[in-house]
Amino acid sequence: MSKRRKKGEGTLVFREDGRWEGRVVVGYDENGLPKTKSVLARTKAECQERLDALIAEQDQAAGKLTKPCSSGMPFGEWISYWYENFVKPALRPTTQMGYENSIYKHIIPVLGKVPLAELNQECLQKFYAQLKKSGRLRETEHFGPGLSDRSVRACHDVIRMAMDRAVTEKLLRSNPADACKLPPKRGKEMQVLHRDEIQRFLIQAREEGFYEMAVLELSTGMRRGEICALQWNDLDFTTGELRICRQVYRADGQLTVSQPKTRTSLRTVILPPAVLSILKAKKERSSSQWIFPSPLDDAVPCSPDAIRKKLKRILEHAECKSVRFHDLRHTFATEALEHGMDVKTLSAIIGHVNSATTLNVYSHVTDQMRKQAAQKIDAGIGTCEAREGDLSHLPSQEGNGPVRKPFEPYKGSRRKPGTGCLHQINDHLWEGKYAPRGPDGKRICKNVYAPTKEECEEKLQAMIAEINNSAQPAQK
Repeated sequence: MSKRRKKGEGTLVFREDGRWEGRVVVGYDENGLPKTKSVLARTKAECQERLDALIAEQDQAAGKLTKPCSSGMPFGEWISYWYENFVKPALRPTTQMGYENSIYKHIIPVLGKVPLAELNQECLQKFYAQLKKSGRLRETEHFGPGLSDRSVRACHDVIRMAMDRAVTEKLLRSNPADACKLPPKRGKEMQVLHRDEIQRFLIQAREEGFYEMAVLELSTGMRRGEICALQWNDLDFTTGELRICRQVYRADGQLTVSQPKTRTSLRTVILPPAVLSILKAKKERSSSQWIFPSPLDDAVPCSPDAIRKKLKRILEHAECKSVRFHDLRHTFATEALEHGMDVKTLSAIIGHVNSATTLNVYSHVTDQMRKQAAQKIDAGIGTCEAREGDLSHLPSQEGNGPVRKPFEPYKGSRRKPGTGCLHQINDHLWEGKYAPRGPDGKRICKNVYAPTKEECEEKLQAMIAEINNSAQPAQK
């Protein structure tokens, strides 16, 4: 009786033509039927060698080890196996990019050949010091030769998790990464827009076609990918409910729409009536399913990268400090807390996992609120008789800074789409041009002329209105 081969070892069969055939299953099709690959040889031993090589090639392509795990195996082989089989299947594409950057660009090139059992705390500590000193692989002229503290800690986290798994698999007795000393954990300094900056920002945003997104962000504190992924069917104009149930992100150069990464990110917020009226007016002008479609193709959502660039330009024109889009989220949360919103409600609106996260992120705001509350209690109870009618010791609500003149938005030199263009032919003649698309999709240039810029502008807008009005019945 022939010996039964183990699963994954493939099969060896002697063919009628006198050759040996080795066959192994490499996957399954959409119907669940196995897909196989085969090798041929004159002898059984040669066929077995070729079959083993084929199996090793398939395992390597799938990220599997070609030999059993052991404490003497190279650390690079172990961390690659750990990532491909224990971690990668559960990660989002953007998170995978971070793991792979740490593993294949920093960890394996330096520690990959060290045996797993010989990788100790001293080796890891020297590795982290090297990363901090000269670990950066690109843009060294801008950021210096060393990696940031955050990147060093990211490499450490990956190593620690891989070593933890090695301890679980009984390849190691203890994790040498647990006792390593790391660079301090420093969060990015939070920046928020102040009241006068918010006003200038909104005025400039209206001028540059960013007003609806700016108002919605400052009213809800959504993440950038969440606000880009909103569709009109997510908004109920009757109740004011806005469902946040997806996000947009870029991976491998492509825009991807998916569910948010945490359960609490799936949420519903109630929009104020003023924001609803602004969005309702936008919907009447829109033909896309997306609330904020791409300016190049309204069938796809706006790119988060495009939002970042546009925000930077608007802040410059509005004479505001440079902040990230995420800082608009901080601005909303700060304003909400200062106006009396409780932490539990704010946590639900902005999609934090729990209230403790909100308290940690906005501790500086809540600390200031507690100080103000203590001052008010002191003014109302502790020194009521001594300070009756005297509120000079309380912080001013209006502010004593200089009164700014009304902000005039930056107009720029480019005209908005659909308004045509003007240019001066000579000292006494101006020309206005408008090029709408005809029924065949080709542009037809229309011109008007006038002796002054103002008169030419009036003629141009009248011509555009006439063309648009004549085109509406045809569209219906």
